Amino acid sequence: MGLLLYGASAALMVRAGLGLDPWDVFHQGISERSGLSIGTVTIIAGAAVLLLWWPMRERPGLGTVSNVFLVGLSMDATLWLLPHVDALTYRVPLLLSGVVLNGAATGLYISARFGPGPRDGLMTGLHKITGRSIRLVRTGIEVVVLLTGILLGGSAGVGTVLYALAIGPLAQFFLRVFALPDSAGTGEGSRVVARGGEPEGTVLRG
Repeated sequence: MGLLLYGASAALMVRAGLGLDPWDVFHQGISERSGLSIGTVTIIAGAAVLLLWWPMRERPGLGTVSNVFLVGLSMDATLWLLPHVDALTYRVPLLLSGVVLNGAATGLYISARFGPGPRDGLMTGLHKITGRSIRLVRTGIEVVVLLTGILLGGSAGVGTVLYALAIGPLAQFFLRVFALPDSAGTGEGSRVVARGGEPEGTVLRG
């Protein structure tokens, strides 16, 4: 459910046309150049990133593999269902709904504990190899994909800034909301993720 809602939230932001998160700016840029749907590009990019795990010895889980396919498929399906809109009175609510839903979806799929998404694994793998902080590695990756996406024709704007500012607090809030109890029934297992020293690592696209 978390992965399907993640794809739906990304589609809401695409339809809003006010700027996407860094990875989707990249995906949209490739989509514009290749003629492939943005959901298909998301799947291909996720699979390519997953291949980078091999030399870094990161281990995928069920959630990792599911992420590669479900987010892109959900994104394309939602875009097919949603009509194009031009008026800001519709686009702004679409953007806000997309950002909030993305935070909820992040909380759901991370709380399930079936393994990190491909892009999260890339981040943690580079962190281990380089010794750099999670924050620095994450920022570096997102800056690179954002700039590349803009150069390819992807949409960056106020939505990109809003996402960057809001997704961390939203993800942390929903991680607590959807925390699963540990073996002692306390819910501490998921709360550690929500409270961890580097919570920003949880907000990358799967």
